[in-house]
Amino acid sequence: MLKKSVYLPGLALRQLRDDPARAPRLAVRLLARATPGRPGARLARSRLAVPRPRVVRRENAELRALLAHVPPSPPSPRGPRTPPVDPGAAGSTGGPARPSSPSGGAVLQFVTNALPNTNAGYTVRTHRIALALRGQGRDVHVATRLGYPLNQGIGDARPRVDVDGVTYHRLLPWLPPADPVRAVERAADLAGPLVDEVRPAVLHAVSNHLNAAVALELRRRRGVPVVYEVRGFLEDSWLSRDPSHRESDEFYRLTRELETRRMNEADAVVTLGEAMRAEIASRGVPAEKIFTVPNGVDEAFLEPLPDASDLRAELGIAPDAFTVGLTSSFFGYEGIDTLIDAAALLRDRGTPVTLLLVGDGPERGALERRAAGHGVQAVFTGRVPMRSVRRHHALLDVFAVPRRADRVCRLVTPLKPIEAMAGGIPVIASDVKALREIVEPGVTGTLTVPEDPESWADQLDELAYSPERRRKIGRAAREWVRAERTWGAVASGYRAAYAYGDPLIADSP
Repeated sequence: MLKKSVYLPGLALRQLRDDPARAPRLAVRLLARATPGRPGARLARSRLAVPRPRVVRRENAELRALLAHVPPSPPSPRGPRTPPVDPGAAGSTGGPARPSSPSGGAVLQFVTNALPNTNAGYTVRTHRIALALRGQGRDVHVATRLGYPLNQGIGDARPRVDVDGVTYHRLLPWLPPADPVRAVERAADLAGPLVDEVRPAVLHAVSNHLNAAVALELRRRRGVPVVYEVRGFLEDSWLSRDPSHRESDEFYRLTRELETRRMNEADAVVTLGEAMRAEIASRGVPAEKIFTVPNGVDEAFLEPLPDASDLRAELGIAPDAFTVGLTSSFFGYEGIDTLIDAAALLRDRGTPVTLLLVGDGPERGALERRAAGHGVQAVFTGRVPMRSVRRHHALLDVFAVPRRADRVCRLVTPLKPIEAMAGGIPVIASDVKALREIVEPGVTGTLTVPEDPESWADQLDELAYSPERRRKIGRAAREWVRAERTWGAVASGYRAAYAYGDPLIADSP
């Protein structure tokens, strides 16, 4: 790992520019360390290598630097925008201007990471929404965060990648900026020519605040409106991942304030559910500029589940085993420990259950030890490719979402249970506000008490002995998803957000 003091001489840079094949190896070394301004990234990777107080101080200093460059109060309400100005036209006064003749409602998104290098719920939503918007006639381009994917140690230095017809652009500097403010400016420098090429009608930034900062800087330079899509609350996720974290901690307070200011600065805000919408409005963001675009699924998820008998045999799951499972990241707030404890109670009651736990994360080792200690039959598969998810769904009698009652779980609606519901699998979930938005008790699923293994065991016991009830719930869930939660259906919600305060976009497709 190169130290901050190591810089390439001009001759070396010229040689690399003349021989691009050498660039990825060097770029990975330069950018693999956390990019300045990525709160929490170094903290997550450096707990063992760097004394924690030192890391926290550095993170907080970066947040304070970013906050110093954001207006401390909500901007004045924005009226309708003026038509785009061509800087080269006769009578033009010059200066920052929106590119002339935005191309038919084109959209330029700014995201943290993306396919094909990162496969996660965040990147799947980005891609499926882009495809759905393209299906509605919009020209959609996606730009990833400064340095990605090289700053993740992935030696892919291609400036752009096409996936299913969606173009992903990389903003790759030769050297990492020295501070988070300069990182935002450098990202805007690199994205400027892309704005001129795409001529977007809107800049669509996606969580977190750093992506919003780049889009807002480009709005200042080019005059293009900004929609900020809030897919989660960074500070609450941080709070839930370590019991030592507190809302009074400076990192929590600074991150919350920074996110709130970016929401207020944006021309419109999009979020995933009504609980999240209410949270954003409670921070002083005008309710009329907040729009809900929930998670959805591909039409393919509505097709009958594939035959997975070979996978069942491969994983050692008995043909007649009552199987409960999930696909998830293994963080504490997901509550998988509650599910394991409930399975142990069921076994003691004479209702054996097999758990199929698909995914990975920092809690996996502890969960495996917990299952072994309880003598619970649990299959841990690790991460699986997206193309294999439905084969694993086909093994399940019930899909579980045992999230804790943590603040982040009460607010943020997950994608994974909607995928399971599309396949006709009955869902049992913790009774928290965000999950009530997708599960109607007794109709499209079952809700039970979070962090209460006995309540979970009671509900699972009923489902285990009621196959007809499971089929009825699964059918209703699939029809609800078909009617309301395909990507094509939910993506239409962006039209109102893009059009808010800008009649030019309202006239676009």
